[in-house]
Amino acid sequence: MSPDSAPAVQDSDQEPDLPAAHGPAPGLPALFLAFARMSLAGFGGVLVFARHAIVEQHRWMTADEFNETFALCHFLPGPNIVNLSMVFGARLRGIAGGIAAFAGLLLPPTVIMTLLAIIYARFGDVEVLRRILAGISCAAVGLLIAVVFRMITPLLKRMDVLALILMLGVFVAIGMLRLPLQAVLLVAIPVSIGVTFWMRRKVAA
Repeated sequence: MSPDSAPAVQDSDQEPDLPAAHGPAPGLPALFLAFARMSLAGFGGVLVFARHAIVEQHRWMTADEFNETFALCHFLPGPNIVNLSMVFGARLRGIAGGIAAFAGLLLPPTVIMTLLAIIYARFGDVEVLRRILAGISCAAVGLLIAVVFRMITPLLKRMDVLALILMLGVFVAIGMLRLPLQAVLLVAIPVSIGVTFWMRRKVAA
């Protein structure tokens, strides 16, 4: 092992969720299969498994890049994870990559849910099935909370105070004060963009 490679290994051991370099860009079949695996494993939501696969397993994005891309997709109309698949695939392989990721994400669960819908229509009133679904919903909430903490880790490690204040402000406005989502976004988006430009100009100066 060369001396130059030792620090890289040490950094990787300390921060496994923040890869220092990107892995090789996937081809179209790899994109389709990766997002198909995400969707099939995504009990309770695909976001948890999407972040694990993209950031930690394949290292196609850093944690910060994933957060930024997901933030963009979160502010666009439509399901967040579907937007993410299109943006991510197009970023790596153009329009064809976006279509491959989109198809991989939606095709397998669409087939499965169609079959389950037929079964549920016949047996949906069974009490055991209702209790199973209640337990799954609790697990889904736990998964969502877990991925939120993983996504916030880069901000905490950098001690990005302004970003944390903006995040807390949006949480309070929507989650506690129950303000309309559209009104909060109309304020939060330009403020976030303005703060980002100001911080980058300050660093560049």
